[in-house]
Amino acid sequence: MTAWFKRKEKGIQTSTEEKKDTPKGLWYKSPTGKIVESEELAKNFYVSPEDDYHVRIGSKEYFEILFDDNKFTELDAKLSSKDPLKFEDTKKYSERLKAAQKKTGLKDAVRTGYGKSLGKHIVICCMDFAFIGGSMGSVVGEKIARGIDYAIKKKVPFVMISKSGGARMMEAALSLMQLAKTSVKLAQLADAGLPYISLCTDPTTGGTTASYAMLGDINIAEPGALIGFAGPRIVKDTTGKELPEGFQSSEFLLEHGFLDFISHRKNLKKNINLYIDLIQNNPVRKIEETA
Repeated sequence: MTAWFKRKEKGIQTSTEEKKDTPKGLWYKSPTGKIVESEELAKNFYVSPEDDYHVRIGSKEYFEILFDDNKFTELDAKLSSKDPLKFEDTKKYSERLKAAQKKTGLKDAVRTGYGKSLGKHIVICCMDFAFIGGSMGSVVGEKIARGIDYAIKKKVPFVMISKSGGARMMEAALSLMQLAKTSVKLAQLADAGLPYISLCTDPTTGGTTASYAMLGDINIAEPGALIGFAGPRIVKDTTGKELPEGFQSSEFLLEHGFLDFISHRKNLKKNINLYIDLIQNNPVRKIEETA
């Protein structure tokens, strides 16, 4: 029997440079199994065009979406956490911080930007889940507080984009103090007569939900976001009851009065500025509709 394939040359080798490896990140697979090109995903505001799934993104992407021409000044960019409690579990907290900073290129779990959105200045604080689960430590609370102070100083609206697993356990009570700290600062923002728009994204949980995430003049969320204090499994185990379908989804919270509006990501810039104009009784600014 003659083989249908015969190698005529022996010792064939392909150099590393010539190998046709598929670049990482070329495709994205959504939780529902839909596959989309990463480039197409970025053009579609990081929303899967196949099933409208809102992919988790960070401050870099939100700033691109909300600031005009992605131009902004970052505030308190070098602020980073210490380890006052000398906390250690399977690893020292100081080592976790260094590892997270190296992996993400971020100093901590929130970034603050000041720039124009639809032609008017605004301060935006945005959390990054990639940094220790978006946990709220002293730096997160301090940067939000400073961001609010800056908004008061410049007499501009303040926007908070939450994406967090809750308080940072490695900072214990110091982390929990940030709930009160940020809430007081938001009261000062209200006294100054400046709008506060809170955007809850997937996930928004724990002390973040129990403080600034639910204190907006307008509380909005992205579709399908998990929003709550404890996670569904913890709530079920604690209460011993079956939870309603869609429990803690943004749609469930909207239906039960915890949110004012759900906004598709492609309309975030338009909707946030619409609410700001309405709160300040200003003429509504226009933005071209996105197909």
